[in-house]
Amino acid sequence: MRGGNPRGGVFTKSRLDARRKDSSVLPCEADLQLLFARLNNEHFNGAAPDCRIAYNERFSNSAGRITYGRRPLLIELSPKHFRKYPEALEETLLHEMVHAWCYDRFRDTGHGAHFRRKMRECGLKSIYHDLGHVRPHRESVTRFILRCDACGFEALRRRVPRKPASCPRCNHRRYDARFPLAIHEIVETKALGHADGEAAQAWRRRAATSIEAQSPRTERG
Repeated sequence: MRGGNPRGGVFTKSRLDARRKDSSVLPCEADLQLLFARLNNEHFNGAAPDCRIAYNERFSNSAGRITYGRRPLLIELSPKHFRKYPEALEETLLHEMVHAWCYDRFRDTGHGAHFRRKMRECGLKSIYHDLGHVRPHRESVTRFILRCDACGFEALRRRVPRKPASCPRCNHRRYDARFPLAIHEIVETKALGHADGEAAQAWRRRAATSIEAQSPRTERG
């Protein structure tokens, strides 16, 4: 916690390096707390606010995250990322500690001038965690699409509905047997590219064409 070792020992780099010999073995959360104390003394002169350090197996797009509000602040790290890139764990924790320090002093939660200045003082070169994307720890293997054949409405669900369901667009007031939702099981996924890439733009064009074809048209004489 702030300025010291929560268990009375000294966390050394050799202790963390010993664990890094096997990339599948990460420091336990107690060791992360000791690492926090060492980085606090080295880079913040013990002035970083109290933080609880924990792993979060659900992270797939983010290597680290800090949650403000309650005390102590909560810093969560992605074990899936650091099993693959164990050498990046300390730098990621330090990045989140800079956020904690800026929040404690300036109530600044972004990557603005205060963050960038302290980041450079700590020897960090980038404001981003460039560790890529990893699969979720508990990825759902079965998902379903509920689709209305009348209007094309679709909804993604993790489970098959237990009760009869009808299209909320065709009749938003109550269940209507005239507009049942067909259940389609997703058995395969296909990568289409990134959201800002050509694949996504082509998909949006196809979707817009499909919607236009399904929309009722009014002919004028």
